[in-house]
Amino acid sequence: MNSLKDHNRVGVALLVLRVTVFLVMIIWTIDKFVEPQHASKIMEHFYFIKGVSSSMIYIIGALELAVLGAFIVGFAKRWSYGLVLLFHAVSTLSSYNQYVHPLIAPNMLFFAAWPMLGACFTLYYLRDLDTIWTVRRLRV
Repeated sequence: MNSLKDHNRVGVALLVLRVTVFLVMIIWTIDKFVEPQHASKIMEHFYFIKGVSSSMIYIIGALELAVLGAFIVGFAKRWSYGLVLLFHAVSTLSSYNQYVHPLIAPNMLFFAAWPMLGACFTLYYLRDLDTIWTVRRLRV
């Protein structure tokens, strides 16, 4: 980078990625608390895990919420950004059947997961440059 101005531009871009990825992920997490049976159906359909109870969905939601809390404030970036990348990668790859039949409604919408996966990777890869509105102590 040539200047402080360039560094600030990268920082702003990473902040925008972090906030927008968070917005998508937090809606999926909130859904686990509001409609746990919906999350259970998703686990059965996409992950082939049957009979996940509402209480287990709440536990998964609480763990996701903790990770997303760390992610949005830039705490323990190696772990929080890495887990967000892992969560989204598993979600994206588990939808493989939708990618095989892209023109059957609503499968086209599943392709939006790929640029978000790229954003999650970018945040993980450039996590040391993502410094705007982050926790600066206790870096892990």
